[in-house]
Amino acid sequence: MATNIGMMDGAYFVGRSEILAWINSTLHLNLNKVEEACSGAVQCQLMDAVHNGMVPMHKVNFDAKSEYEMIQNYKVLQDVFNKLKITKHIEVSKLVKGRPLDNLEFMQWMKRYCDSVNGGSMNTYNALERRDACKGGKEAHKRGAQSQTSAKGAAASQRSHSSHTARRNDVPPSVNSTSQSGKTSRPASSGGPAPPVYDEQITELKLSVDSLEKERDFYFAKLRDIEILCQNPEIEHLNVVAAIQKILYATEDDASVVADAQAMLSRPSKDADLLSPIAEVSEEKVSSETQKRKTYLNLDVDAAAITTLSPKQRISDASDVHCSGSPLMTY
Repeated sequence: MATNIGMMDGAYFVGRSEILAWINSTLHLNLNKVEEACSGAVQCQLMDAVHNGMVPMHKVNFDAKSEYEMIQNYKVLQDVFNKLKITKHIEVSKLVKGRPLDNLEFMQWMKRYCDSVNGGSMNTYNALERRDACKGGKEAHKRGAQSQTSAKGAAASQRSHSSHTARRNDVPPSVNSTSQSGKTSRPASSGGPAPPVYDEQITELKLSVDSLEKERDFYFAKLRDIEILCQNPEIEHLNVVAAIQKILYATEDDASVVADAQAMLSRPSKDADLLSPIAEVSEEKVSSETQKRKTYLNLDVDAAAITTLSPKQRISDASDVHCSGSPLMTY
């Protein structure tokens, strides 16, 4: 079952219209906006539909208006989550404000969870009967019925208007031109309420802006985490870190930035000498050490030769040194 899903999961890309259609068909309601479910009562009944009898519906208030009453509904929902060991965090403080994006995301998660339980099968659930036990449940029935009636009336009026327009199109051109001239002589009315289609477009735009801002903040946080990791003293000297920083700090959208970063990976590391366990020794130093060892070896050989000579040979050698004028011999 899907209890915790990532923000990039497909569940969070389900549209508002699909969510509303799912809620209305499952619970026999007629919600027009997702934020109308901010009281938490709808969420409680959705959980009751999935786990029949698990939710104490007599504690659910469908007529909740204040934040205090809404919080009581979310407490009931949280108790159900605890019983079912669902670890989903409910952001009550945001949901009760009625913000469209927050309520849409929570409903998207609810749909994903309900679909994951028994394949989303809730055909045997009697939503009207279960809602009768709730406070304000019967009023919710009436509101739903009135909304459906008004919707049917609006559709009928739309059909009659279209038929009337069709009949007007059948009027002879002379009569039609006369009526058009009469209409142009009347001043146009202004200041009336905005059509419902504009309200729907405004809501869609608000949801789109909120979603884009949240996605922007999500990816910015990821980039910030990468930047902090690259500043670690233990790895900041590596070529791969320098290449990553090259891309992170690029101010222009240029393909050459990636090429430069790839070229940096092929360069030798700056601290290759420091990482090597064996220090290199210059040839001059090696030759110097070799010459010293040869000198010490010759002195040892000479000393050993002197100790093995007889006294007569030693005197002969001394006279040879005297004849050569060496300052080492004094008499």
